[in-house]
Amino acid sequence: MKRVAIVQSNYIPWKGYFDLIAHVDEFILFDDVQYTDRDWRNRNLIKTAAGPKWLSIPVRRGPRSRLINEVVASDMEWPRAHWLLLAQTYRKAPCFEEVAPAVERLYLDCRGDRLSDINRHFLEGLLGLLDIPATLSSAEDYGAAGAKTERLVDLCRKAGADEYLTGPAARAYLDESLFDRAGIGVRWFDYSGYPEYPQAHPPFDHHVSVLDLIFNTGPAAARYLKSAQCLKSAQRSTAGPAIS
Repeated sequence: MKRVAIVQSNYIPWKGYFDLIAHVDEFILFDDVQYTDRDWRNRNLIKTAAGPKWLSIPVRRGPRSRLINEVVASDMEWPRAHWLLLAQTYRKAPCFEEVAPAVERLYLDCRGDRLSDINRHFLEGLLGLLDIPATLSSAEDYGAAGAKTERLVDLCRKAGADEYLTGPAARAYLDESLFDRAGIGVRWFDYSGYPEYPQAHPPFDHHVSVLDLIFNTGPAAARYLKSAQCLKSAQRSTAGPAIS
């Protein structure tokens, strides 16, 4: 049984994104689709004393029809600026000193200007910090055909998937019958029920970058993901982990 998820790349995404990766055998970055402005592709939120704040990668202007993998950063000063803001914001976080060198290195080593490559660079680095083994691939490598659900089915078929795992937002557009005809099961991931962790500046906010979790909990960060809870359940039962 091979389980696959297919999602656009995001910049330093929230913990749920990494949890989805942890629940699949292959995570396909769906970046050969249209880029959307003011979305998660090039920005994310951090928690500050003044409330949530956007960290945005500046990108060059382009046609509305351009694909995510065609978008490039407009300058390469942003990594240093983002790291300085993160250090200023989280310097008093419980685990900042412990994890700061590794996170700073991610920013110092970010030298490419293609948004897809930037996002993948951070995803791979943060997966390492969370100790999540993962296989990342790109949709463009598969050359899938079709539109909307047909394309997702073709990607799953070419990746050798028996099961497709997706978030609840896809219920608005996904045609499950096409997966059924292809003999591929569809499972729905539930992002609710995450435990809270020590976080400054209440009220608690689950929907900020995973960096907030890492700076506040350090090596214990993975314990606050559902994948860790499923692993504990699997160790108590031969039935295996459930999708929660």
